[in-house]
Amino acid sequence: MSERPVRLEPGWKARIGGYLERPEMQALAGFLREEKQRGKLIFPPGPEIFTAFNRTPFEAVRVVVLGQDPYHGAGQAHGLCFSVRPGVRVPPSLDNIFKEISRDLGLPRPDHGCLAPWADRGVLLLNAVLTVEQGLAGSHQGKGWEGFTDAAIEALNREQEGIVFLLWGSYAQRKGRLIDGSRHHVLTAVHPSPLSAHRGFIGCGHFSATNDLLVGRGLPPIDWSLPPRASLPAL
Repeated sequence: MSERPVRLEPGWKARIGGYLERPEMQALAGFLREEKQRGKLIFPPGPEIFTAFNRTPFEAVRVVVLGQDPYHGAGQAHGLCFSVRPGVRVPPSLDNIFKEISRDLGLPRPDHGCLAPWADRGVLLLNAVLTVEQGLAGSHQGKGWEGFTDAAIEALNREQEGIVFLLWGSYAQRKGRLIDGSRHHVLTAVHPSPLSAHRGFIGCGHFSATNDLLVGRGLPPIDWSLPPRASLPAL
């Protein structure tokens, strides 16, 4: 966690801000401080750890995309799952997401991998684990983040209705136990990584299906297109 006080969008702060005071979160903060003191590089940078919660207000969430943990390469993770900053090479999993969007909706491939516009349109881009050590995927699993992101999903499940949850891969799908399928929609597929994408992610149709479900509830569909890099909103 950042050395500075954690800042959350007011709606999220009201629901999960108190969770940060729990002993396991204090232990997690201590772990992250110690890792940094030992010279380890932790991604994303401290001020960006909670970007998903600040970019998409609680009341604005219409869709949840659940990732596993942040990208572990330098300069990649910036607090939104599957997203990279403009100018950073698009990772393979995100490349497959773009392939499926193009196949499903006929949208052109963007010239960057920044998904912030989705977050601004009500798509919560949440990793189950919010930090990672450079070069070591999964290195911060089991350190306390899972309970925090469980609390976030439970708050959405409890207080909202009609959210579409996109759970790709077995790790994300384990969070499905927290979601009331009678009040929300859960779409599952294999992970978009190169190891599994062609075993069911490509062809899943989740982007058009999401919009059909939202429209069926009288909600506006998600615009899954991304503006050119030169027109992106500020991060």
